[in-house]
Amino acid sequence: MSRRRTARRKRRRRGAKALGRTGAPGQVLAQNRRARRDYVLLDQFEAGIALTGPEVKSCRNGGANLKDSYGREERGELYLVNCHIAPYAFAPAATQGNPDRARKLLLHADEVRRIAGKLSTTGLTLVPLRIHLRGGWIKVQLALAKGRSHRDRRETIRRREAEREVRRTLAEHA
Repeated sequence: MSRRRTARRKRRRRGAKALGRTGAPGQVLAQNRRARRDYVLLDQFEAGIALTGPEVKSCRNGGANLKDSYGREERGELYLVNCHIAPYAFAPAATQGNPDRARKLLLHADEVRRIAGKLSTTGLTLVPLRIHLRGGWIKVQLALAKGRSHRDRRETIRRREAEREVRRTLAEHA
């Protein structure tokens, strides 16, 4: 057996890390900044997302947008709706799909049942917080959330400004 073939086998045995298939841990590809402002986040979890090849490339290049997206349960499965993933510039037109299509979320069946049960509760929404890399795989961080009213948002802003003012006065006197 040649040396080159032996080295290749050793790399394969070491796993994905040796082949350079790991992404930077926790590298954020897209973020939904308004989710934390507009909702009270109750329960967070991570799910895989079913993407095509060009969509993966586009996500890695920063082409994903989570604005106005949400999760929905249909026929015992969860889908991410209104998540815009821009078409990948270097892929053939035939492989490009609808950039706003509903994408299936990959979770264990018991997790899907638990989340679907909580979604049937009035007032709860499935909100995507961010799309990130974990071990070379693209994942979505989701949260079960309850919408905030205008009054709640204003009160949060007032509280934040008051805390900032207290810190400023303490820094001046110190």
